Amino acid sequence: MRKIFWLVLIAAMAFAGWFAWAVLSPVEPSGQTFVMLRPGYSTRRIAAELKSSGLIRSEQAFILWHYLHRGRSLKAGEYRFDKSRNMIDVHNRLARGDVYFRTVVVPEGFTMFDIARAIETAGLGPAEDFLKVAQSDTALIADFAPNAPCLEGYLFPDTYQFSRMMTMDEMAAAMVKQFRQVANQIGLIQAQESTPSEELHRTVTMASIIEKETAVAEERPLVASVYYNRLEKRIALDADPSIIYAELLAGAYTGALHHDDMRFNSPYNTYTHTGLPPGPIANPGKSALEAAMHPAQSDYYYFVADAAGHHRFARTMEEHDRNVASYRRAMRGK
Repeated sequence: MRKIFWLVLIAAMAFAGWFAWAVLSPVEPSGQTFVMLRPGYSTRRIAAELKSSGLIRSEQAFILWHYLHRGRSLKAGEYRFDKSRNMIDVHNRLARGDVYFRTVVVPEGFTMFDIARAIETAGLGPAEDFLKVAQSDTALIADFAPNAPCLEGYLFPDTYQFSRMMTMDEMAAAMVKQFRQVANQIGLIQAQESTPSEELHRTVTMASIIEKETAVAEERPLVASVYYNRLEKRIALDADPSIIYAELLAGAYTGALHHDDMRFNSPYNTYTHTGLPPGPIANPGKSALEAAMHPAQSDYYYFVADAAGHHRFARTMEEHDRNVASYRRAMRGK
């Protein structure tokens, strides 16, 4: 009997030593290690994923530790490990749901094509998957832009934190939600409620052209006045960014515009079609939206860049031609 007692005691002490080693001994990951734990994974599957990634010493010890703390559920998500941790630390992170979020920066003026590439670069999925959502999930904006052909213009520029557990629809919805919040702040959605439903879409379309034409915030109301003046006189807008966007939609953009591109066959080509294009050509920020809502009062019909990164405005074609010549001389002198 005494012998059995000592055997049991020794076995218990050995197990306790092994368990303490497995639980308390830190494990150093081999560099930056990512683990994806999907919804529905069992504790055994989670333990296997952690062990195969070199983050814990024993699957069995992890399962037992979780059983002893079964009041704490383990959260699905992507986790990043980049420094030494013991099993208790790993378990606590999973119980807290301390998941890894990937940063997606959407600058003002990004198109849905640019955003799709940014999402792919962040490791959140293929660009084409996001594009499919952006080009089809118009139900997200149906209440305030029912005639929009896609989500272009409504994917608000901002810095987003996305998890790989999120779907492309959820990422697009987050961007639309941000647009909705800003549009409410500046009164864009409220203004649409008292005007025809297509008015908000027209405003966002105009804002997208303004956004692509100038990065100088204080110039935007004046640029807006030029385009509204041309619309009123039924003069073609002649906005180069609209041609680039037309070619992007057709998969024909080569990275530079040439004279022949001005005749590119597309309703988005504002050289060959008067009025606004069918929809936004980029995703404008708050400043461009406000400029489209509140343009300056002017009698300008033309503008061209100057050598200092601003624009010169003109009332007549003769004045505009002089500004263009001045710009070309300045560029040659650089």
